[in-house]
Amino acid sequence: MVLIMQPLLKRIKNLASQIDEAFLRLEIVQKKAIIEKLEAELAKSEIWNNPISAQEKSKQLAALNAIVDPWVTLRAQVNDIVELIEMGDSSMEKEFEQQITALENEFAIRRKELLFHGKYDDHNAILRLSAGVGGTDAQDWTEMLERMYLRWAERSGMKASIIERSSGEEAGIKSSVIEVVGAYVYGKLQSENGVHRLVRLSPFNSDNLRQTSFALVEVLPQIDSPDEVQIDDKDLKIDVYRAGGHGGQSVNTTDSAVRVTHLPTGIVVAIQNERSQLQNREMAMKILRSKLTQLQLMQHAASITDLQAGESANWGSQIRNYVLHPYTMVKDTRTKYEEHDAQSVLDGKIDGFIESYLERNQSE
Repeated sequence: MVLIMQPLLKRIKNLASQIDEAFLRLEIVQKKAIIEKLEAELAKSEIWNNPISAQEKSKQLAALNAIVDPWVTLRAQVNDIVELIEMGDSSMEKEFEQQITALENEFAIRRKELLFHGKYDDHNAILRLSAGVGGTDAQDWTEMLERMYLRWAERSGMKASIIERSSGEEAGIKSSVIEVVGAYVYGKLQSENGVHRLVRLSPFNSDNLRQTSFALVEVLPQIDSPDEVQIDDKDLKIDVYRAGGHGGQSVNTTDSAVRVTHLPTGIVVAIQNERSQLQNREMAMKILRSKLTQLQLMQHAASITDLQAGESANWGSQIRNYVLHPYTMVKDTRTKYEEHDAQSVLDGKIDGFIESYLERNQSE
């Protein structure tokens, strides 16, 4: 090999070594095995006899592919460059250097995933937004947050679906439940769990006075499989009732809505958006499993049976302030990270808050 190529070979082999380490830490090989298993299951026609289960497996497969594919591609590209450099074509030196720099930049972006080391960080997430103190302003604020997270998901190449929504009487929403599917969604959105406070001139006040509003954001790891969280049937109270609001004739004339109560903790989940009682029950149980998992993480409980009554998020001090008057600024009370372009944040630009929260947790 021409000596002039030695520094490039050293750079690319160093990058290959770092990628191999990332493969181990992120358990890419294990995730590939799960992908192959899911693909085999979804290839069988009988799995679609249970469309709810099949859809959940499809979502799980999509989320795993979003994690694994970029790393597999990056490693393959690096190995190709190693082979080409070892062949010793010095006329390609400048092109090799450009390619290596590009791959190093790609790795710098990907390595942020190494910040995700929690048990459920690679899971999809369920967001539950609830209006707090502030009347119509708070309900409008909750809808603004809903829009912010939907925009963030779109910007991040993730899929977000509203699975339950309760509109306010005058404006905004009382609550919203959003399912977000993608790579490390729960790991990224943990930073959003808590109370969000808005200060602005109220559009619902005839005197246009400054108004402070609050909304609660709960971020839950989506637990699709009942095997991940064991819930004793005797701990559940399940009620069915007639769905209200819009939704078509079958929704309003049958007892399709489902309310599930976990008796030991007092957690209640009610779902009525789906057309069938079975679908509403499946969704309610999924959210309940996710809430119990989040509560278990917060209470450091060994099992579900060790949980104490309480919510996975509460109305304590706000985690983030959004000020639109007399100046514009969004500031996180935990990391002290701030953005002065509040409108961009409300349009979904929240990655700075996410990354600063992850880095703080890593340093701790």
